[in-house]
Amino acid sequence: MSKKRRPSSAQWIAEHRADIYVKEAHRLGFRSRAVFKLKEISERDHLVKPGQVVVDLGAAPGGWSQWARPLLGIKGRLIALDILPMEEIPNVEIIVGDFREEAVLKELQGRIGDRAVDLVLSDMAPNVSGIDSADQVGQLYLCELALDFAKAHLKTGGHMLVKVFQGEGFEDFIKSLRAEFESVAIRKPKASRPRSREVYLLARSLRRV
Repeated sequence: MSKKRRPSSAQWIAEHRADIYVKEAHRLGFRSRAVFKLKEISERDHLVKPGQVVVDLGAAPGGWSQWARPLLGIKGRLIALDILPMEEIPNVEIIVGDFREEAVLKELQGRIGDRAVDLVLSDMAPNVSGIDSADQVGQLYLCELALDFAKAHLKTGGHMLVKVFQGEGFEDFIKSLRAEFESVAIRKPKASRPRSREVYLLARSLRRV
């Protein structure tokens, strides 16, 4: 199993403090730099719109929900889920729990009820071990769970944005998305660090058989 060399803690902290996206997130009152990843993709692809029902998986600390919720307007709805607790966000329904557990998934399904979801966002990631092969397996498992959830709850024509690590199984997961959606595009937003293997897959227009 390969183990990628990563920056030391001191080096990472120094890079983090100098990061323009960290500074801008702090200036604008956002909880994380990750908000700029969603912002860039959404503005490019017209993803988040007024009136949508949105589910945000792997939401903590809440940056994506914090940015997206005002765009949904009065008629929109956003449900955010993460294993980590989050501070409240106005008009965001927060569920704290492990998405892999049946009870947590049932709570999420209960919140949604009979209303179809317009957009599933997944920034979920496993606890990184530093062993690339193990991290890849863990990430793809979460991606597959998110896809299963999307297939069950997205409306026909609904969209999904999911974080994936490039590596073994990446192309197979893209094929899985293409079997369910009309189109799949790879996005690498500027706020995603160049050395990171993460990319985002934008799957548009869910098919229904």
